[in-house]
Amino acid sequence: MMNHSLKSRCKVAPGTVITGKWHSNKYTVLKELGYGANGIVYLAKFKNSQVALKMSDNGMSITSEVNVLRSFAKVQGSTLGPSLLDVDDWKSNRGQISFYTMEYIQGPDLLTFIQNKGKSWTTVLFLQLLNDLNKLHENGWVFGDLKPENLIVTGPTPKIRCIDVGGTTIQGRAIKEFTEFYDRGYWGLGTRKADPAYDLFAVAMIMINTAYPKRFNKTTGGISQLREAIRRQKDLHPFEKVIIKALQGHYTNALQMRTELMSLAVSRQNPGPVNKSTAANPNSTTRPQKLNQTGSQPKTRQNYRKKKKKSRWAETFIITMSIALLYFLYIFQKLL
Repeated sequence: MMNHSLKSRCKVAPGTVITGKWHSNKYTVLKELGYGANGIVYLAKFKNSQVALKMSDNGMSITSEVNVLRSFAKVQGSTLGPSLLDVDDWKSNRGQISFYTMEYIQGPDLLTFIQNKGKSWTTVLFLQLLNDLNKLHENGWVFGDLKPENLIVTGPTPKIRCIDVGGTTIQGRAIKEFTEFYDRGYWGLGTRKADPAYDLFAVAMIMINTAYPKRFNKTTGGISQLREAIRRQKDLHPFEKVIIKALQGHYTNALQMRTELMSLAVSRQNPGPVNKSTAANPNSTTRPQKLNQTGSQPKTRQNYRKKKKKSRWAETFIITMSIALLYFLYIFQKLL
């Protein structure tokens, strides 16, 4: 939580004009959007557009967050964080205060979006999130303070974006900021060392959070309490395997978790062909397959099994293409 002296120094009223010392850009404060451990974020007007402006008298914190946003910009294909627009200092009557401006991302937070649009969106949004996290991890960063409040869903085609990079940490270092409910150290299931598994634990907790919008208190802690929470909510049952593995740190990268989540999604939407004769007559029995002269099943079945065993490498590709097709069909139907 932000200390009171820092908040009072950075507290400004709507209508305040902040002029950059070095670049001379003028920003008119419209309202406060929120505050954290290292500063206050405001909605501001710059010329004819709206921007998010974060100020802090901790210059090192501002520099760190600016470096994170610049790193995000270098990750091709990732739109996880906002675009960095300007970095400057403001000479106020309380002294010099550092600030930066970034793209203002509009939309509901993740939980609000799912509650309004339906839980059918859960898998699609988490697949997006895991894809962006993987790119972030490949570039040496861990998000750290990952929680629904920091995840905004923009449109018209729903896309997860982040609005706060204050907790983003270089891999191998101690996590800078965290929220207890999403922190594996709080639940006694790992350290606060920045590694990909730390973020994946948080993703699993956010998935649990979709079924418990108001969260719940820690009692016994550990995997036993979280496993019981999952079992009490039928919406979480289809994803229990993936959630538990992430909570226990069994995934070393986000793509592993994403692949298994896709597999579960495909199996839910395509449960497999139904034997029409059996469905029509549930009391009927399936005739056993004929055996060949050696007493074994036909060679074609044996060949099929061998071929299937040798081609398991193609399974991930098939799953990926299937879920991509399902996703785009779903989006297309929503836009009609």
